Amino acid sequence: MFRSISSFALGVLILVVFLNSVHAATTGCGKTPTLKSGNQTTTINGKQRKWILRIPDNYNSTRPYRFIFGLHWLTGSMTSVDTGSTPYYGLKALAQNSAIFVAPDGLNNGWANSGGEDITFLDTIRQQIDNDLCVNEKLRFSLGFSYGGAMSFSLACSKAKDFRAIAVLSGATLSGCSGGNDPIAYYGQHGVKDSVLPIDLGRQIRDRFVKNNGCQAKTAPEPAKNSKQRITTVYDGCKYPTQYTAFDGDHLPLPDDAGNDAGANSFTPAEVWKFFQQFE
Repeated sequence: MFRSISSFALGVLILVVFLNSVHAATTGCGKTPTLKSGNQTTTINGKQRKWILRIPDNYNSTRPYRFIFGLHWLTGSMTSVDTGSTPYYGLKALAQNSAIFVAPDGLNNGWANSGGEDITFLDTIRQQIDNDLCVNEKLRFSLGFSYGGAMSFSLACSKAKDFRAIAVLSGATLSGCSGGNDPIAYYGQHGVKDSVLPIDLGRQIRDRFVKNNGCQAKTAPEPAKNSKQRITTVYDGCKYPTQYTAFDGDHLPLPDDAGNDAGANSFTPAEVWKFFQQFE
């Protein structure tokens, strides 16, 4: 009697796990992909838009992968994100072939998102990849610095249900926010000495997601200027994880604690990757 119940329960558990994994997998799973790593083009509103795709080495079409947008800053480009000294803000090295990376090109090297055209662009890329490659639809992310952070914020406003989390590195509300009321996991960081986008602009984005995620109100302390410190606030009671770091530095994507441009030695790659990786 007990054996049959145990076997039945085990069978139900296996079925549930299977259904959950199927639900999380996009239609590209199991297909022989037509997309290849490298430069891609997509037409949006009659404009030819460019983007770079990086598929993991030894890609397995039966394995749902993470999907990560890396969005460039003003005057930057998809190439800046893809082949710079720290590709995809340092996340590509940390991912160790566990993620599909995409670096889109903004119009005029920015993300003005006029009429929502950049949201349409990013959403079209997402759909193309979903249909051709095996993605875990519960593990989609976007991060960017400055204008790229603004565009990641705009994407969270419009498409929160399609993404698990965003990371805004010294961003602002430059790319608009259509919707903007849905919860989504949020990582933010901003320099207290930011001379391009003052830290108050970063606080505005932070406070929106503190509210949207239903977090308990709390003060987010910031380091004094020239203190060579950073302070991270993790909010409590949130529907989705919400984290914000203020650092003693200027307008930088990859700072160290002293506020210097640290590249791969910055705290940022490890902190963002840790934040994204918690959603295994």
